[in-house]
Amino acid sequence: MTATRVPQEERTRAMRQRLLEATVECLVERGWSGTSTTLVSERAGVSRGAQLHHFPTKADLVLAAVEHLSEVRGQELREAAARLPRGRRRTRAVVEMLAEHFTSPVFDAALELWVAARTDPALREAVVPLEQRVGREAHQIAVEALGADESQPRVRELVQATLDLVRGLGLANTISDDSARRRRIVDAWARTLDTELRSA
Repeated sequence: MTATRVPQEERTRAMRQRLLEATVECLVERGWSGTSTTLVSERAGVSRGAQLHHFPTKADLVLAAVEHLSEVRGQELREAAARLPRGRRRTRAVVEMLAEHFTSPVFDAALELWVAARTDPALREAVVPLEQRVGREAHQIAVEALGADESQPRVRELVQATLDLVRGLGLANTISDDSARRRRIVDAWARTLDTELRSA
């Protein structure tokens, strides 16, 4: 019985994927300053030489991870939206889904990149357009999940306020477990949003 050879292109793609996932994990666990290319390559099980061949610097590695991260965040949100219930509690479920998205480890990694990008022009140049794309996608998913008609007055602002609210709740959660307060705020905002969308 002969072993099946994995094509080089596929091996390379798998190795790059491991490096990007390890970068995101390091950002979540150790933050920007605690993430190094050596640590990432060790975690990914990739030789230092192979890592340097694909990503010569930390900036190269993290910029690729930013792209990867934006895809992961979008996919997670789309999958969560597909599982939402129908009916009377739909609005509450949508707001809760968005709040969970912005308190996930993937959001923590993205937040590390935002903070680092504030003082790193090269990183900011990569992060800003990706965050704009992620923001547009999250807005569209929220509109569809809520069944909101943005041609009506105030509806676009209500959807955006929802996203801004849950992003703020995500920020609060990075320092301490804010889940009890977050549940109360999500409940209150869901009732308000439901009423406002119905009247719009």
